[in-house]
Order: sequence, then C-alpha cells, then structure tokens
Amino acid sequence: MKITFWLGLTAIFYTYLGYPIIVWTLARFRPRPWRSAPILPSVSIVLAVHNGAALLRNKVQHLLHLGYPNIREIIIVSDGSTDGTAEVLAGIQHPLLKTILLEEHGGKAVAVNAGIKAASGEIVLFVDIRPEIAAGAIQKLVSNFADPQIGCVAGELLLRQEGSDAAAAAVGGLYWQFEQWIRKCESTIDSPVGVYGGFYAIRRELAAFQPTGMILDDMFQPLSIIRKGFRSVLDPGANVYDAWPKDSGAEFHRKVRTLAGNFQLFQLAPWTLTTQNRTLFQLLSHKVLRLIVPYLMVLVLFTSFAASGPYAVFGMLQIFCMGLAVAGLRFHVPILNVICAPLSALLVLNTAAVVGLYKFLFTRGPLWKIWKTPMGKNVTPSNSPAISDQVGSPGAVDSSSMPKEKAFPVEVRS
Repeated sequence: MKITFWLGLTAIFYTYLGYPIIVWTLARFRPRPWRSAPILPSVSIVLAVHNGAALLRNKVQHLLHLGYPNIREIIIVSDGSTDGTAEVLAGIQHPLLKTILLEEHGGKAVAVNAGIKAASGEIVLFVDIRPEIAAGAIQKLVSNFADPQIGCVAGELLLRQEGSDAAAAAVGGLYWQFEQWIRKCESTIDSPVGVYGGFYAIRRELAAFQPTGMILDDMFQPLSIIRKGFRSVLDPGANVYDAWPKDSGAEFHRKVRTLAGNFQLFQLAPWTLTTQNRTLFQLLSHKVLRLIVPYLMVLVLFTSFAASGPYAVFGMLQIFCMGLAVAGLRFHVPILNVICAPLSALLVLNTAAVVGLYKFLFTRGPLWKIWKTPMGKNVTPSNSPAISDQVGSPGAVDSSSMPKEKAFPVEVRS
C-alpha cells in the first residue's frame, strides 16, 4: 500500500510540477530558435459557423478591417445553420467573401474540411466567430512562416474575465496562464501538442483533412503537421481576445467537451500515441497524465488510509481540501470563494476529466453533439469597444496587386 501510495503521489506531482519544471529547464538551456520576417504571403481565412447569424455581420466587418493587405479570401462555412445564417451571408456583398452552405449539421470537422478544400492562399488561417483579433496580429502570425521549418503558428488568447465567478476566474486566470506558459516552453524546445483553436494558421500544402466528427482540430491539425517533420509554434505577440465563461458550471461543460475530445483524438488518430509523433513525451506528460490524475487521486486517498499512521494524515488533508473546493463552488461567499478558487478549479478540471471519459464511452451518435455553448447570454459581440478601436482602417485591397514574398532581415525568436 505504501509503495502504491508513493507511486500515485509521484505521478500526480510529476503531472502538475515535475513536467513543467522539465520543459522549462529544456526551454531555458536547450532552446530551438526559429526565424521570423515581415513577409506578406496570401492568406485564406476559414470560419466555420453553426447558427451564427447574430454575430456574423460584425465578424465579417471585423475581419475585413484588420489591415492585413494580402487576404486572398474569407471563407465562411455554414454547418447546417437554421437561424438565418444563410440569409445574413447572402446580404453581405464583398469580393473577398466566399460562402459554403452545408445543408446538414455535420460538426466542425466537416465544415473545416470544406473550408480547406476551397482555400487557395499560401496560408490558411482558422478563426472562430466570437474572438476578436488585435490589429497587426495576422502580420505577426504569418511572419513566423519565414522559417521554412514552421508549418503551424498559433496566436495568444487574452481573456476577459469581468463578471466571472471565483472558480471560473481561477481556471481562466491562473490555470490558463499556467497552460499558456507550458505551451510556450514546448514551443521553444520543439512544438506544443495543442494550440488555441480560435486563431491559428498553417501552410495550405501541409493541411490535413480531419476524420469526420473530430472535436479537437486544434490538436489534430498541429500534430499532423509535426508528423510531417515540421514545427508548430506560438507567437505571444499575435493577440486575440475572448470572454471566459461566467460561472464554473459553464466552464465545466467546456472542459468536459475538450477532455472527451482527447479520448476521441487517441481513438481516431492512434498514431498520436506512437513514435510517429515526435512530441510523444510532451503529449503523454501534458495531456494523457492529466486524464489519469483523477483516478490517481482516489488511489492515493484509499492507500493513505489503508497504510494508516502518518499516511492517514495526508488522507485527512486531502479530504479537507476537497471539502474547501466544494464549499467554494457551493456557497457564494466572496472571501471563501477567493480562498478556495484554486482548489475549486482543480476539482472542476478533474471531475470534467471523469465525465469526459463517460461522455466519450457512452454518447450515442457523433461526439460533437455533446457541445453546449458555454457563454450563453454573455457572448461578447465582435464590435466590442474594448477591441474595435484597435481595428485597422476599413476597406480591402485586391491581393493580386500586392507585392510577392521577398527577402527581409530576419529576427530570431525563441
């Protein structure tokens, strides 16, 4: 029992502390810099939407006004929308706009695949309907493709947390910053195993078509590019803004979907768990172990009492912390919520991992149907004043008149 206790506890500490220390040390002492330069490759923007009529018009205007001069096309794929999305798109007239209307709701993978097929630019930029892209962010993103070894580049998501409860704010604050920090370290030594799916770009020639029903395109696409021998990197200067779920319940549903998607990824793309994946060590340490941690916590709790003596003290401490986490979620007491927020966030994340496995195993039909929009009525429209004043001047330029990619002095980024 004691050996089992220490093995379980060691695995938990490795997941949340050991691996981050290892990846930071490698990033600090064995970085792999890459080049960037102010190039202007042609860009095809792909936006997959389902029932996005309320935000579409503002989103299209937002994309047109970002100031990147070589946008080849903006491809909007309506995934079986029934809310008037098609009518809204029909009312928007612009030479760069290309619309694809899918009659049946087949999930994001089907819509994204259709967008990739229609793209003609050198770079395919994937965006979501809600996030707002900062001025100059596309230029920053594509500058990394000056290095021929870079196949995928993601921007950095900055979160608005006004009005979020303590647990949701903890996940969106400390946890998200921790997650982004790990991804940056992974990017420095090679490639992160996942990217923020609302704003990332790939070389069109490297695009991989997703299996039907795939949830996590933001893991499958970068890993597929890594499999081809290229790198996926993050550019912290390419900023995109979004609002975080306002309460822990909404955040819980978001995490359930994401973590169920991890199990689905391993099922539909089993090569990700083999040596065909150059970042297998990162994937196992960063993603797989987090799926196992809830069961390790139960194992450690059981063995701590079974071993008795000083081990039982640790078990009591674990129960006490769990009680604080539940209290932070259950009772709306400001001081209690702030104190318990990190523990509450940890409880939400690990419970979501268990529920995610259940959803993966027992959901009938396509797994993407478990998705529930976590923002509810708190969606921030694309013309939010917080970002709209950063948007470039209106108007679009014919990409055929733009200068082609040429040599520039390069910047080395690590």
